Amino acid sequence: MIRKLLKRIPSPFGRPAHRRTTPAIIPANQHSLKRSQISRNAVTVVERLQQAGYQAFAVGGCVRDLLLGLDPKDYDVATSATPEQVRATFRNSRLIGRRFKLAHVHFGREIIEVATFRAGHAEDNDSSAGREQSLQSESGRLLRDNIYGSLEEDAQRRDFTINALYYDVCTGTIHDYVNGLQDIRNARVRLIGSPVQRYQEDPVRMLRAIRFAAKLDFEIEPHTAAPIAELAELLYDIPAARLFDEVLKLLLGGHGEQTFDLLLEHDLFAPLFPDTDEAIDEQPDYTLRMIRQALRNTDQRIREGRPVTPAFLFAALLWPALPQRTRDLEQQGIPQIPAQQQAAHELLAEQCRHTAIPKRFSIPLREIWDMQPRLERRNGRRADQMLEHPRFRAAYDFLLLREAAGEQTDGLGDWWTRYQDANPDVRRRMVQQLSSGGPARKRSRPNRNRAPRSGAEQ
Repeated sequence: MIRKLLKRIPSPFGRPAHRRTTPAIIPANQHSLKRSQISRNAVTVVERLQQAGYQAFAVGGCVRDLLLGLDPKDYDVATSATPEQVRATFRNSRLIGRRFKLAHVHFGREIIEVATFRAGHAEDNDSSAGREQSLQSESGRLLRDNIYGSLEEDAQRRDFTINALYYDVCTGTIHDYVNGLQDIRNARVRLIGSPVQRYQEDPVRMLRAIRFAAKLDFEIEPHTAAPIAELAELLYDIPAARLFDEVLKLLLGGHGEQTFDLLLEHDLFAPLFPDTDEAIDEQPDYTLRMIRQALRNTDQRIREGRPVTPAFLFAALLWPALPQRTRDLEQQGIPQIPAQQQAAHELLAEQCRHTAIPKRFSIPLREIWDMQPRLERRNGRRADQMLEHPRFRAAYDFLLLREAAGEQTDGLGDWWTRYQDANPDVRRRMVQQLSSGGPARKRSRPNRNRAPRSGAEQ
């Protein structure tokens, strides 16, 4: 559908270019974006800023998505007004951020983010004011970016051409300094400027390139893609909390499976999930089936408007790395369940060094994992007690996911499926059959300890 919509966007350009000294100003009758499509609150912000004497435009992802016929998640405004001037114009605003100082204008639940035009980072800028407002690490990563500039300078310092389109809600014109409309028409994700330098300034741009390519069904332009694998290790210097937020955007946007394949293709999965990446090397068939099925299920739920939780998805992403750790501890004489619990604790602690999973997700994740061996123990009243557990449904779904990935559980998933639908008499007989050696008999101890790898290799 997106590719069909692309053909409707007229191309006012000839050959694409990275930079223009003057913008291409596309009048309202030469593009498909209409003022009525823009959030009324965003229009209000732009109009009031212009009435106060400042330049102001709707910018970035909202312009890009509306040109593609998509619904924007939020609306951003770029302006010549400083954050303090924006705050003076809107009583319902507040300033946020140190790395990038912004103004948030609040309209009930909707927040319009207003950013001041920013300039680049000239190496010969020796002024004390410049040093105070801009700060880079030794690797080139931007630690602070509050050098204000002109509209043209702001366009050049944005990340991708498709995010550097400025829409004037009052005149209906689009200002384009970087051939962003041409790249939208060609379904192409292209960085503005030198890819190596831009990735060094902010390595998360590599993940953003992947996300836009998957979300929009675009191709990453060759020069933009070329340095990614070599620079992927720069992600190890990004704060783990920020990477967690980026992973949510990558994998919970409705295009998780395609995003995962692109992460693998460009060597960006290992910095995010190093232990799982090792599991892919050791057990590729099982691990890839597990992850892809989990992402496929998540994408389907998002398309259907059903809720999804990061806890379940992270449980699936990390599970393939758990069995080997558990086996190592069992060989030291630790029983199965305590061994798995200790292995899970160590694995999550290691993972949080790369993507900091908050406790509100890590606790239910651990419960899903801890219940997997307990699902095998169904004698007496244990089965009924399991049904009453608040995490039973998630644990049961996770069991089915493991089976779909190739784990051999001797029909455990089918047993629990039938048990949930059975009446009390049938449930009692099913439990009795476990003790009498009937068809639903619990597996013997040696087989129960068999690693998931065995199921994947059969």
